[in-house]
Amino acid sequence: MLAYYLRLGFRSLRRNPVLTVLMVLAIGVGVASSMTTYAVFRAVSANPIPERSSQLFVPAIDVWGPKARANGRQLPDMLTYTDAMALMRAHKAQHQAAIYPVSYTVIPQDVSREPFAVKGDATYGEFFPMFDAPFAYGNGWDASQDDAHAAVVVISSHLNQQLFAGANSVGRTIRLDDHDYRIVGVLADWNPQPRFYDVNVYSNTFSGAPDFFLPFTRAIDLQSETNGNDSCYGSEGRKPGWQGWVQSDCIWISFWVQLPDAAAVQAYTTFLQGYAAEQKRAGRFDWLPEVKLFGFRPWMDFEQVVPPETRISLLLSLGFLFVCLVNTVGLLLAKFLRRAGEIGVRRALGASRREIILQFLAEATMVGITGGVAGLLFTGAGVLGVGMVFEPDVAKLAHIDASLVALTMAVALVATVGAAFYPTWRAARVQPAWQLKSN
Repeated sequence: MLAYYLRLGFRSLRRNPVLTVLMVLAIGVGVASSMTTYAVFRAVSANPIPERSSQLFVPAIDVWGPKARANGRQLPDMLTYTDAMALMRAHKAQHQAAIYPVSYTVIPQDVSREPFAVKGDATYGEFFPMFDAPFAYGNGWDASQDDAHAAVVVISSHLNQQLFAGANSVGRTIRLDDHDYRIVGVLADWNPQPRFYDVNVYSNTFSGAPDFFLPFTRAIDLQSETNGNDSCYGSEGRKPGWQGWVQSDCIWISFWVQLPDAAAVQAYTTFLQGYAAEQKRAGRFDWLPEVKLFGFRPWMDFEQVVPPETRISLLLSLGFLFVCLVNTVGLLLAKFLRRAGEIGVRRALGASRREIILQFLAEATMVGITGGVAGLLFTGAGVLGVGMVFEPDVAKLAHIDASLVALTMAVALVATVGAAFYPTWRAARVQPAWQLKSN
């Protein structure tokens, strides 16, 4: 019977091509708008490190005090140099790393090539195992090289391609500004999106991967200023120069810790509270600093990593889909009730209401499948043109894959069949006696 109902539905669609096209377009456009914006939202809100994120945490320490809260400022999202170094020395986590962005100029060994600027991060050797960073060649540096302020560097696969044509460059030398560094590792193609480990220091967390990583201690020795965000709220009157900056309460350093279980999380929270109390007793603050240990997802939410325009666009597109479905309900209702005479004859010949319902739901299913195919075509066009609405670095993350294709077809089918319930119910309520009498 299902095959029979599908044949009836196909014939019905052919009898009213204009109405059929309108319904297919309504479903296709509505589904495409929602799936295009969903593709963007999915990309920017995805977990970039799902296998490790449950163990990653960010400590926050309130060095600004109650006055800042009264002025509407939120909890500082970075650490001062003083606090970052204190947490590094304490080493209460399985892995931990202070991070800040720097910018240098590469001086190629080939004198015929022009120098060019590169961006990277100053961090500690534990950065790489904590974030499970993959290496194409070599590996990161160790704690002894952190302590020795070693002139070593890990470079990206992109920079390795630029300088060494993609060959194994471990052991070779790269010149950054006026200093030589020995390459100890070359990362594989690694650029998690969003770039979660420094969302608080860059204005755009969806940009390209850093070109290099070097020891934090080495960057401090060179007095390399941050290439990211910093805030010196409440640090008026600090000493001038580099020493005055690192000894001040200016915040400019990201800090991540890896804690393997709930007991470790509780122990680290207790340690932070004790550290804050110790700083108050030492006279650094005249208030007890608030401390907080953010989990991975709460940290992403706190930093508002997902651009607000993607949420708004998704909600608007869902509203547009709803409008399209309302129009589809009206079109289906008009189409089904125009066949009241046919329904009356079928009912008079013994067809039950259940059979009428199945027949028209089968017809709606065909509309949904056709609308889904149209929606896929429109979604493909929408993903290609999404850069006209969103920032290029965000738009480039949207892509079509098997899961999006399946979801598009499922949404189109479910939405159309759902929209068909009321028109189908009305069609099944047609009284055969009235139709036979009137005809």
